Amino acid sequence: MTIFTRIAKGEIPSYKVAESDEFYAFLDINPLAEGHTLVIPKNVEDDYIFNLDEKTYEGLWAFARKVAVALKAAVPCKRVGVAVLGMEVPHTHIHLVPLQTEGDLDFRKKRPTVSDERKAELAAAILAEYEKL
Repeated sequence: MTIFTRIAKGEIPSYKVAESDEFYAFLDINPLAEGHTLVIPKNVEDDYIFNLDEKTYEGLWAFARKVAVALKAAVPCKRVGVAVLGMEVPHTHIHLVPLQTEGDLDFRKKRPTVSDERKAELAAAILAEYEKL
């Protein structure tokens, strides 16, 4: 069982920003920017997004789109950037990152420190926007 599956099952705490029966979105613990969110399938642990069956693949992107809309409404940014790397954790995941510039999506850059209190505020704000959709 991957760490992301354990997070989605509630075995490991996370800052949840959205959830459906099949998908889960939560704040990245080492964000590129405040609000950096990870979107995962709950019931599929394959580490390569293009191995997903068509229904899961399309559902994941539809869920991620809705989360991105909520993220942009909750966190001031010019765009929400998207990255799918799949190298860090062997579980398909989509990164949604609030952007002011293209450079904000550079995974090599120094990461900001975001307090637990701020993460809780961000997660609550994104979830509130998600629930409006």
